[in-house]
Amino acid sequence: MFKRLLGLAPKLESDGSYSPSKIALKLATQAKTDFENIKYQKYKGKRSKILVIFTEQKNMKMQNGKLFSTGNHPVEALVPMLHLQNAGFEFEIATPTGKPVIFEMWAFPEKDEHVTSIFNELKPSLLKPKKLEDFIDQSFSNSSSYAAVFVPGGHGAMLGIPEDKNVGKILHWAYQNDLFTITLCHGPGSLLTTTLNNQEFLYAGYKMAVFPDSVDKKTPMIGYLPGQMPWGLSEKLKSLGANIVNTKSDKTVCLDRNLITGASPLASNELGKLAAKTLLKELK
Repeated sequence: MFKRLLGLAPKLESDGSYSPSKIALKLATQAKTDFENIKYQKYKGKRSKILVIFTEQKNMKMQNGKLFSTGNHPVEALVPMLHLQNAGFEFEIATPTGKPVIFEMWAFPEKDEHVTSIFNELKPSLLKPKKLEDFIDQSFSNSSSYAAVFVPGGHGAMLGIPEDKNVGKILHWAYQNDLFTITLCHGPGSLLTTTLNNQEFLYAGYKMAVFPDSVDKKTPMIGYLPGQMPWGLSEKLKSLGANIVNTKSDKTVCLDRNLITGASPLASNELGKLAAKTLLKELK
């Protein structure tokens, strides 16, 4: 009751899950992003496609049994995609089984016309995405048409994605064919798929920016999460040999070989710029 009065209690949703408290939403979300509408010299080559792998799952079970209402963070997905679109790239949208993309709609920047525009433009593909298995069957032989694989963040990226063997196949395919892999915040959970079936971690020794476990541990205090996380992403990646370059949930971005990463929702604009400029430079 005390937390509810102070606006610190997570909000109970109709399906029994919890979304962030009023205070948490004020501190951690924004009505308008810092997206910079840069006019890039558009890419006009053959490798114009980017596969975007979204989660199709909504509820994360916390250590205390409560469900966090999550999905993909709209800013982390759509702001980088705006930059890549401005740079001349197009998207193929996919989820593990072809179910609709799930967004953390409580984090949607309602007053951002650019984000709203690309969201509406992509809506048909978000509602009816490709199955990863179909992408593997149909597109692996056509790697020369692709520039990158993008896995957006949001806590939902830790649901199903890190254990999905098809995500692992796609990341190995991207690595072997010199495609870029772009991801941020909790999206680097996807990189864990490269260890499935007792394989060595593909990104051991890589520098990367990832949302810190230390921040996730603190957010229940303001009602962002309804409990402690079921497992820690940044520490897991460290244990496999990743070199995490950030200690805060800030604007840090990182490029190491063909891996482009960002630390948090705050890094979405910087990640988009880095990804767009890197792809344009390297795909000449």
